[in-house]
Amino acid sequence: MADLGMMTRTVDRLETQARPAAAPLVDTYQRRITYLRLSVTDRCDLRCTYCMPERMQFLPKAEVLSLEELYVLARSFMARGVRTIRLTGGEPLVRRDVIDLVRAIGRHARSLGGHELDEVTLTTNGTQLADQADALARAGVRRINVSLDTRDPETFRALSRRDALPQVLEGIAAAREAGLQVKLNTVAMRGVNDAEIPDLVAWAHAQGHAISLIETMPLGEVDERREDRFVSLAAVRRDLESRWTLRESKARTPGPSRYFDVVETGGRIGFITPMSENFCAGCNRLRVTATGQLYPCLGGGERVDLRAALRSDAPHAQVADALDRAMAIKPEKHDFRIGAGVAPTQPRHMSVTGG
Repeated sequence: MADLGMMTRTVDRLETQARPAAAPLVDTYQRRITYLRLSVTDRCDLRCTYCMPERMQFLPKAEVLSLEELYVLARSFMARGVRTIRLTGGEPLVRRDVIDLVRAIGRHARSLGGHELDEVTLTTNGTQLADQADALARAGVRRINVSLDTRDPETFRALSRRDALPQVLEGIAAAREAGLQVKLNTVAMRGVNDAEIPDLVAWAHAQGHAISLIETMPLGEVDERREDRFVSLAAVRRDLESRWTLRESKARTPGPSRYFDVVETGGRIGFITPMSENFCAGCNRLRVTATGQLYPCLGGGERVDLRAALRSDAPHAQVADALDRAMAIKPEKHDFRIGAGVAPTQPRHMSVTGG
C-alpha cells in the first residue's frame, strides 16, 4: 500500500490548485447534500439477524477501494459542500489501518483546526472500541454511534450470533473515557428487545449517552421474516410516554433522528422512522460503498460508479461528472415495504451501505 500521508499531501496540493469553484450538490428536488456516509468495508465480526445471514458472502478484498482512494473521494465530496463524513461498514474498525484514513480526513474537521468539515464520525458495533477509542479521539473524532440492541447476554448472543456483549460494553466505556460523545443505536424488534427498550433507555441515560431507536428496514435477504419482527416506533413512543415526559428537543444532528428530551432521566432519545413516518423530504445524505458505488437513496437501486471514475485517465473530472449524475437520479423518496410474501426492497444488505 502506498504511504497514505504522502498521498494525502499530494491530493491536498492538487485540490488547492486553481480550479473553477465547485458547485454544491443539490438534487432535482432542491435538497442540498451536506452529509456523506462512506463505507470502508462490508465485513463485520457480528452476524445480526436483521442485517445479514449467518453464511454471509463478503466482497473480495481486490474489489474494495484502497484507503488512498477513499480519501480522494472524501476530498471530492468536501469540495462540493459536504460538511459531515461518517465512516461506516460493515464494521469500519475491522479494516486494517482505518485509523490512518480517519486521521487524514480528520485534519479537515473543526475539532483539529480544519475548516472544510464540521465533523468526521463513525458508526460501530463496539467490538473493537476498547482498542481504538483513544486513537479515534486523537484523529479528530468527537462523537460516535454504537449499535446496541440489548444488554441481555442471551438476547445479544441470539441476535448477533456471537458472544461479544462484554467487548461491546467495554468498548462503550472506553469511548467515554477517551472523551468521545456516544449515541447508542437500537433497532426495535417485536418479541426480541421491544420489552427491554425502556430499561435500555434508562441505562443509556444513566451512563450519559443519548440513544436513537430505529425501525427495521427491508434490505437484503436474511434468515428470518422481517414482518414478524417489525414494530412501529409510534407504538414504542406511546409506551415510553406512559412512563416518562418526552419533550421535543432543540438538538439536531445531520441524520434523520427526531429527538426528544426525557425530563425524568435528563437524557435524549431519538426516533428514526423510515417505515412509519417517511423523512425523505429533508434528505441531505449520500452513501458510498466500499467498492465505490454511490447510492443516492438507501432504499433505491439508482447508483453511480465512482470507482470507475477514480481509476479513469481523468479522475477529477470524471468524479465531478459522476456526482452531478447522482444528483440527477436521486429519487424523491424510498419505497420501503415489509409484509408477508414481500421481497426486500433492495437485494443488497445493510452492510453494503452502512445504513
